[in-house]
Amino acid sequence: MAPHLGAAEALELLGSVEVGRIVFTLGALPAVRPVNHVLDAGDIVIRVQDASTLTALLTTQVGTGVVVAYQADAIDPGDHLGWSVVATGYATAVTDPHEIERYAHLLRPWVEGPAFGTIRIRPDLVTGFRLRAGGGR
Repeated sequence: MAPHLGAAEALELLGSVEVGRIVFTLGALPAVRPVNHVLDAGDIVIRVQDASTLTALLTTQVGTGVVVAYQADAIDPGDHLGWSVVATGYATAVTDPHEIERYAHLLRPWVEGPAFGTIRIRPDLVTGFRLRAGGGR
């Protein structure tokens, strides 16, 4: 069985990488987008460069936000070693101008083009596991 990670260790590992995948609902179907992120006081913060992703994330936002999942990992395909973390929680728009500016400096886009918004994910459930050599988890 895979060695499962505690929530604190899983978040620490997630914060050690720059890229992950946000999972959300787009047109009543699951959608996944790769994005870069920063971990800030336990929250996952992303800048969205795809207007349709931002619209899908925030048009259904009511009160506490919309439920999303965020996944990141570091896996060595040669050694079959690594880890994977999934954080599930509520996504909301970052609207404070000072925070938006701060995150604009912390999150440099990997792709040229404008950012359409900044999203904060407050994880309620964080799970993860380590991969072991020999093909097992």
